[in-house]
Amino acid sequence: MAVTPLIISLSFKKNNINEEGPSEITLYLSPRGIDLFGMELIENFILEYEEKNPDIKILIMPAVSEAGTPASDSDDTFQREPDIYFFDEGDFPAFIAGNYLAELNAYTHYDSGTLQLAIPLVSFMDLLFYNIDILAAAGFDSPPKTRDQFLAYVRAVSGGSTGASGFALSLGRDDMRALSRDIFSWIWAAGNSFWADDGSPSLETRSIINDFSFFGSLYREGLLAPEVFNLTGSQRIEQFAQGKIAMMIASAQAIPYLKEKIGDDKFGITIIPSPITEGGYGINISSIYAGMSSASAYPDEAWDFLVFLAEKSSFLCENFKAIPGIAVNIIPGNYVNDDPFYSKAWGIYEFARTVNSFSDKPGAVDYYESFLDELEVFFDSSRTAAQTVTALQQRWNEIYGKTMN
Repeated sequence: MAVTPLIISLSFKKNNINEEGPSEITLYLSPRGIDLFGMELIENFILEYEEKNPDIKILIMPAVSEAGTPASDSDDTFQREPDIYFFDEGDFPAFIAGNYLAELNAYTHYDSGTLQLAIPLVSFMDLLFYNIDILAAAGFDSPPKTRDQFLAYVRAVSGGSTGASGFALSLGRDDMRALSRDIFSWIWAAGNSFWADDGSPSLETRSIINDFSFFGSLYREGLLAPEVFNLTGSQRIEQFAQGKIAMMIASAQAIPYLKEKIGDDKFGITIIPSPITEGGYGINISSIYAGMSSASAYPDEAWDFLVFLAEKSSFLCENFKAIPGIAVNIIPGNYVNDDPFYSKAWGIYEFARTVNSFSDKPGAVDYYESFLDELEVFFDSSRTAAQTVTALQQRWNEIYGKTMN
């Protein structure tokens, strides 16, 4: 059975809280919500909900052993899981693999034959960010549109006098969105897919081999910023803001931060350069989710709080200036019309087709780690792109076979 997050435009069954139950029920939220939304916003949501539901107390769990990973608090006297998890696209595979999330199908009117596990509260797309001044110093007055142009730009910048790196990959293993953002986004932009019609892995194609050759050129020619396999996307954003990197792939979520940090006239956004393909320009939508713990002692109350959070999606979109905002968004917020950055990002979203990531597939963690393993071997050896794709196909076949049994 397929697994999918719940699309929040669907109608909800809002269950009534048992009035004959305890005088006060306490629901615990995972502290990851603070990382993703900020303490002030989470506290405001809690206050609003408690005012409407005086019999419910909402608390944030004190800590987790590792950010983004479901775990008990480090204080041994506090041994329980949160009732509500907050997580992003990179966290999703671990939650599925650990069976941390409760099924939501029984609470919705939506019966699609798929397993509903989470609610996407706000969604973002990945874009190419470029430093206007660095490209100008290298002789370019507009961003690259094709891969050939992109390689020419990166070579010019890397060999220039600015001291900046032409491009950066941030594949640190602490960043669970790294491959999706920095590698897969190029493959999807070129119209390629990892899967055959029957859902099995399909990697040994000429186009995906060409994608690996492209990545190999960047790495082996020394065109990338240092520490490819050590740094995270957030660290690269800081380097970009400092003028150390000419171009990077980043989430549209970074636009407000960079506008404030370096100003509107210092950077731009554009599509990820790609060859012309029949598949069309593809993007993956990365979301911030809320889900109910499979271990919650109060599932009806936890569901009611999820409904409350889902009703805040429009506010979250506005607050984060999110593009596209929510996965089914067809009418953008006013910020899209009022600011050229968000207007351009929205135009790219409308031009693109949305592709499905494999973050919700059985075995997603294994697919991810094996891909990163083989990519690192490819970069640091004389192995060819074709040999690398063959090795990866074999590993993915094994993973697929295990998950289907």
